[in-house]
Amino acid sequence: MAARDLYVQGARVWIPDAVEVWRVAEISRSYKEGDAILHLHLADGSALAYPVESQLPPLCNPDCLLGADDLVALSYLHEPAVLHSLRRRFLEAKAIYTYCGIILVAINPYKPLPIYEEEVIYAYSGREMGDMDPHIFALAEEAYKQMLRFGKNQSLIISGESGAGKTASAKYAMRYFTTIGGCLGNSSMEEKVLASSPVMEAFGNAKTTRNDNSSRFGKYIEIGFSQVHVTGATIKTYLLEKSRVTFQAKAERNYHIFYQLCASAGLPELQGLGLRGAESFHYTSQGAAAQSTDDVADLDSTRHACSLLGIPEAEQLELFGVLAAILHLGNVVVRGRDRRGDGCSVEPGDESLGLFCVLLGIEPLQVTRWLCHSKLVTAGETYLKPLSRQQALEARDALAKHMYAQVFRWMVSRVNRALRSPEGHHTSIGILDIYGFEMFELNSFEQFCINYANEKLQHLFNLHVFKLEQEEYVTEEISWVFIDFCDNQPCIELIEGQLGILDLLNEECKMPQSNDGSWAQKLYQTHLTNSYFQKPKRPRDAFVICHFAGKVEYQCDGFVEKNRDTVPEELVGLLRASKSALLAELFLEEGRGPGSLQSRRSSGHRMVGRPGRRSLPGSQKSKKSISSQFKASLKQLMEMLGSTTSHYIRCIKPNDGKEPFVFDSRRAVEQLRACGVLETIRISASGYPSRWTYQEFLERYRALVSREELMGTDEKQICSLALERLLQDPSKYQCGKSKVFFRAGQVAYLEDLRQRGLRAACTLLQRHLRGWLARRRWARARAAAVCLQRHARGMLARRYTRMLRRTRAAVMLQKTLRMVLARRSYLRLRQAAITIQAFARGTFARRVYQQMVWHQKAVVIQAAVRGWLARSRFARLRGAIVYLQCCYRRARARRELRHLRVQARSVEHYKELHKGMEIKVIQLQCRLDEQAQEKQRLVEQLSGLTAAHAEEVQSLRAEVQHLREEVARDTQVQQLQERLAELERHSMESCLGQEVKELKQRLAEVEAVKLQLGEERDALVQRMLEQSQDLEEQQQRSARESQGLLQELEEERVRYQSLVQEYARLEQGYENLQDEMAFHRGLEERWQPVPEGLQAQPSSEVLLTSGVGQDPFEKAYLVLLGQFNAINEELARTRQELRRSKAPVELEERKPLDFLKRRNIAEMLGLGRSPEKVAVDEDLKHAYDVAQVTNRLLTSQLREERQQHKEEVEGLHFDIHSLKQRNQQQAALIQDLQRHQGQEGLQHQVLRLKEENWKLEKEERTRLKLQKQLKAYLKQIQELTVKRGAVGPVQELAASPVVVPRSPMVLSLAGPSQAMLAWKKEDEGRIIKAIITDYKPQGSPRALPDLPAYLLFLCYRHADHCCDEPRARSLLDAAIDAIKRVMKKHSDDFEVVALWLANTCRLLNCLRQYSQDQSYWQGNTARQNEHRLQNVDPQSSCHSLGALAVQLYQQLIRTAEKHLKPMIVAAMLESEPIQGLFPSCPPGHRRSSAAPAHTVPELLQLLGSFRAALDRHRLAPSVGHQVLRQLLFLISGTTLNYLLLRKDMCSWSRGIQLRYNISQLEQWLRAEGLQQSGAREVLEPLVQAAQLLQVKKVTEEDAAALCSLCTVLSPQQVVKILRAYTPAAGLEERISPSFISSVERQLQDRSGEGASQLLVDTSHLFPVHLPFTASPLHLDELRIPDAFNLPFLVRL
Repeated sequence: MAARDLYVQGARVWIPDAVEVWRVAEISRSYKEGDAILHLHLADGSALAYPVESQLPPLCNPDCLLGADDLVALSYLHEPAVLHSLRRRFLEAKAIYTYCGIILVAINPYKPLPIYEEEVIYAYSGREMGDMDPHIFALAEEAYKQMLRFGKNQSLIISGESGAGKTASAKYAMRYFTTIGGCLGNSSMEEKVLASSPVMEAFGNAKTTRNDNSSRFGKYIEIGFSQVHVTGATIKTYLLEKSRVTFQAKAERNYHIFYQLCASAGLPELQGLGLRGAESFHYTSQGAAAQSTDDVADLDSTRHACSLLGIPEAEQLELFGVLAAILHLGNVVVRGRDRRGDGCSVEPGDESLGLFCVLLGIEPLQVTRWLCHSKLVTAGETYLKPLSRQQALEARDALAKHMYAQVFRWMVSRVNRALRSPEGHHTSIGILDIYGFEMFELNSFEQFCINYANEKLQHLFNLHVFKLEQEEYVTEEISWVFIDFCDNQPCIELIEGQLGILDLLNEECKMPQSNDGSWAQKLYQTHLTNSYFQKPKRPRDAFVICHFAGKVEYQCDGFVEKNRDTVPEELVGLLRASKSALLAELFLEEGRGPGSLQSRRSSGHRMVGRPGRRSLPGSQKSKKSISSQFKASLKQLMEMLGSTTSHYIRCIKPNDGKEPFVFDSRRAVEQLRACGVLETIRISASGYPSRWTYQEFLERYRALVSREELMGTDEKQICSLALERLLQDPSKYQCGKSKVFFRAGQVAYLEDLRQRGLRAACTLLQRHLRGWLARRRWARARAAAVCLQRHARGMLARRYTRMLRRTRAAVMLQKTLRMVLARRSYLRLRQAAITIQAFARGTFARRVYQQMVWHQKAVVIQAAVRGWLARSRFARLRGAIVYLQCCYRRARARRELRHLRVQARSVEHYKELHKGMEIKVIQLQCRLDEQAQEKQRLVEQLSGLTAAHAEEVQSLRAEVQHLREEVARDTQVQQLQERLAELERHSMESCLGQEVKELKQRLAEVEAVKLQLGEERDALVQRMLEQSQDLEEQQQRSARESQGLLQELEEERVRYQSLVQEYARLEQGYENLQDEMAFHRGLEERWQPVPEGLQAQPSSEVLLTSGVGQDPFEKAYLVLLGQFNAINEELARTRQELRRSKAPVELEERKPLDFLKRRNIAEMLGLGRSPEKVAVDEDLKHAYDVAQVTNRLLTSQLREERQQHKEEVEGLHFDIHSLKQRNQQQAALIQDLQRHQGQEGLQHQVLRLKEENWKLEKEERTRLKLQKQLKAYLKQIQELTVKRGAVGPVQELAASPVVVPRSPMVLSLAGPSQAMLAWKKEDEGRIIKAIITDYKPQGSPRALPDLPAYLLFLCYRHADHCCDEPRARSLLDAAIDAIKRVMKKHSDDFEVVALWLANTCRLLNCLRQYSQDQSYWQGNTARQNEHRLQNVDPQSSCHSLGALAVQLYQQLIRTAEKHLKPMIVAAMLESEPIQGLFPSCPPGHRRSSAAPAHTVPELLQLLGSFRAALDRHRLAPSVGHQVLRQLLFLISGTTLNYLLLRKDMCSWSRGIQLRYNISQLEQWLRAEGLQQSGAREVLEPLVQAAQLLQVKKVTEEDAAALCSLCTVLSPQQVVKILRAYTPAAGLEERISPSFISSVERQLQDRSGEGASQLLVDTSHLFPVHLPFTASPLHLDELRIPDAFNLPFLVRL
């Protein structure tokens, strides 16, 4: 494609920048071939003329490719595109991982991120590399899966400069492998592998200016696997930086272990090491770096890790002593003897030297000698040469470095020994944590070796990349020609080839007078002609090598000495001869190196080795140099990596200030160039970097495919035709077997074409839409104008009509008013005449009425006076008679009393008394009957009086009505008065005035008569009330007297009953006496009772005959019997006298009633029935106004009844209305059916509905009938149970069994049962085996699910019955162990786990229900209470069963989770229930092409099966609710975690699909009736996440609404979703960083500064509550099915 087609106006390009390296500019004028200047427009608004020299500036990628997960997917692959993508992902999306082909680029955030939790590990486990966001876990999972799939070793190569995060990445990878792989046969292996990290960091890491925890050595960690489990690990180290032990630059520190020991010097076990603060030692105080870690806590962590790795405490303390000796060695002061510096000395009293020697167990004099002297060995003699002070200090430092190197080597060997697996491993995954390319101002031997290693790794990487590219092209069968690229093999040959830099260095080290200058001259002479070797311009000993990452200048100072690594053999010999066993082991001779170390350690005994013989000079020459060792180890490493499948991780340091999420473009570009990322880009750009499957291409670019091309069926053919038309240059693309390959820039061109096509389509839609809107707006305006005109014309017409109507109404009003005035005048005159006549006639009538009233009053007064006089005379006469009777009766009573006292002592008296009492009782009964008859008669009279009163009231009501008419006439009188007043005003005649005066006088007389009548009426009412009160008082008095008589009668009855009881007691005593007499006489015949005739004889006869032929006991009985009869006679006489005394009282009581009988109600009121009293009767009717109150009450009651009746009628009307509506609906339905189906179909539907209704009615009747039968059967069972309980255990086998229709296995037994199963201790194993181990629910399908629990409890009851508590506990312990074994065997079977959870809960509830705790007895029946445990306390067993139930519940949850987890992500996130909603995957996002394996209906079906299993096993509903709540929490948490970890899922369309899937879950909950189970609440975070993806995210108002919406999501989760949100290309705008910052700030203000979790802890289990549910079954109703095979159990 020509440049003129790409560099057009509006296109964006990258131009170099001194600060940002690259910046964006927009082309303001299209470029033409031959133009020397490219016109650009910068972001700040300024214009720029960019000179076009050799090539045009690189183009920018389309917006849809920005932030791509894989940099290789960019259309334009170049340095600025890579840098911009990394910067945008790092700063805006906070994404630190990005793919670049086979490389994972990791940028150090310098801030802890919540993306490494265990939930994230399990989220990436088992997922394809493109399914999730880029992550180190994804790369580790890819390596793990390839190892398992192909059985080939894998390797992770982690590189980067110091501070880039290599060590942390290696630790995360190790943690992933140990977590996913687990440990086979050794549960502590995982801990050991992880514990190796803090140990290696303590001894090999240090603080540098770039990193606080920089690894100063390279390591290769090989983790061994046996199939899928971790078996062990091995660590190999490379090039430890020994110089750091003796020297640190400014702001740097020594190795961490030294500072940890100094900080913990106060520990008791470290007191003898002579440690002080780090500033007190020369080796730890040179850098003066500030402390950034807690060294005391780090030492504890290091010691704990050493203990896990098998290093005992004693060896740790001995090792710390060696490290402390190194610190003391650095404080040894060496003084020069003279100014020339020919000799030096160490003071014998040097404290540091003494501590050094004490800790190592060597002689101070020997150490002093060999520090200040060296030994020269010739052929025949040995000489001691004094060293200068500088040489002595160098020897001291060399010894310290050598000692630390040996300590580090020993520690690595111990770690490897602890991690080594005895059975080995089949495959392995290696993690290479090695230093990255280094380029400082002063580069020495260490940087040279590091860059040499990176050259080798880069060469291996280039070969690997080309191999993968070639395999891809060969697999797709496309034509491919390799393009040459910059290979670094010549640079490697320069370093390690024949006569290379390393060869010349080793040769120089063998020379006696070798130095760095002579070596530099040899380099210049040999390699100055090599293009990769240069000599610096400044005159000094240095050289420049052109590495793949750039030119590096190395200073030759120290190269030879560092490569030689000279250590004084004399000092090493002293250490070998040390008394310390560990020190002797550290400094073994070369010949006894590692092999001897292993043999000594494996023997188990610490042997102190003697120092070997002094090494000859030849031994020193034979020692390998550092470069040779490093070259050999590097070659071995390359061979090892070459035999594995490599995975690359490049760590980038974003800034030198260690500031979180700050991106320095210049530093990033330097590292990208150094770590090979840009080289990967160049290699990919040389071929076909963009690759699409045909399906993805069609989904993305269907808008560019023509209709004719879409007619084909082969996707490959369609794509080929479309590309041939669109690109036109066959060299720009290649069509493979399953993919289409594009050259760099072609995808951007296709995106531009797609954008243009979509924009043209949008323009067309907008044009049509705007035209339609304009036409609709014009139609609405026209309709509005027409409507306004219509309403205006109507208003005018209505106004004219209203005027006509008002005119006509005015005329009509005038006519009517004149007529009314004339009629009113006439009626007024007529009314006046009538009023005058009425007043005149009324006056005459009232005069006659007044005379009649006065006459009647006189008669009434006379009658009352005469009656009073007669009553007074009668009362005086009656009082005198009563007084005489009292006096007489008192005298007679006294005489009778004396006579009774005499007779009271005789038996005859008692008998007579007894007879008299019976007579009195009979008399009292008769009197009571008479009183009842009298009461009945009075009631009848009262009813007659009531009827008469009602008639009178009726007549009086008529008269009252007449009086009301008169009152109406009074109102007419008032009107007449008004008329008279008017006549007085208008009349001028004097005669009329006189008549008015006369009328006024008459009116006054009428008013006076009216007042008088009112007073008389009030008096009559008062009199009637008084008489009614007297009547009520008399009735109450008679009631009280009758009540007194009844009470006396009851007392007499009680007294009589007591006498009868006494009589019976005496008779029983008599019989007892006769029995005793018969016993004393020894008679054989039975005693005959006394005949009744003898008892009825009088007492006198008994006394006369008692002395002849009778026993003394019989005589005593007869005497007592006579006394009893006398008492009865006395009682009868007393009753008779009482009756006679009460006779006058009864007469007095009857008088008021007789009075009422004789006088009717008219006479009591003083009314006569003579004709002349009619007028008086009319006035007296006013006294019955009281009856109006009753009438009002009746009226109110009638009104209430009417209201109630009205409501009932309304209800009936409403029912009729609803029935009519239903009939109408049915009629409409019938009409529809007729229209659609015809008459025959309608009849068929009607018949079918009738049949269904008939069936439903029949089923309902059957159900009611069965319920009644069930109630009757239950009642019979209860009666039988009560009867059997009353009979006792004698009838155990008497009755036949009665079947209770409760469940198939609940059967009652024949006869009463004790509800227990007898068993022996030796049968315990057989019981457990039959009930638990071998139990299969399928063997007895009709059995209860919890039948094993009932059977165990019946056996437990037998142990309780036998008071055998050990046997009971042993049975339950065996059952618990058996259930655990069954669970271990069937841990993945949900049905089995649910079955034994139900049985455990049932057994636990039975122990509680039948225990002695009364709180569990509330639901028990009487039969169940009889079966309570009596002797064994089940409390401890309940605790054990409760713990087992909780374990089973957790196992149930884990089992369900195993089935659910593989379905959740596919069903909730990946499935597409709404087809066509998802857009095609944008370029740069890896997406699995396979269809989702599961859907939401399948997920709901699985949940439904879980719930059905719980119901089938009769678990409590609350337990089922808790299980579903836990499982929905798992679904919600897992879905939310994957949504947070997958950027491709964070889009608007995905939010729609997710909300729809959640709604299906909610609908299922509602259908199952689980709204109140708490399951809906656990879905709320997922609901809010779906809503978050759908809401608008632009303005500050949107941010506030979003914050108010997300109340359950944590701030980190909200921000993560916003940063990962992917807008639809061309339809949405990307979320601005300012909006995300605003949301984050508001959320932090709301939730505070507390740490929030990013991912949901799906392993969290809610607290479980197992409720107590009493068993409704009776234990004696259970039977053992034959399938259990338990014939040895005996039912009691």
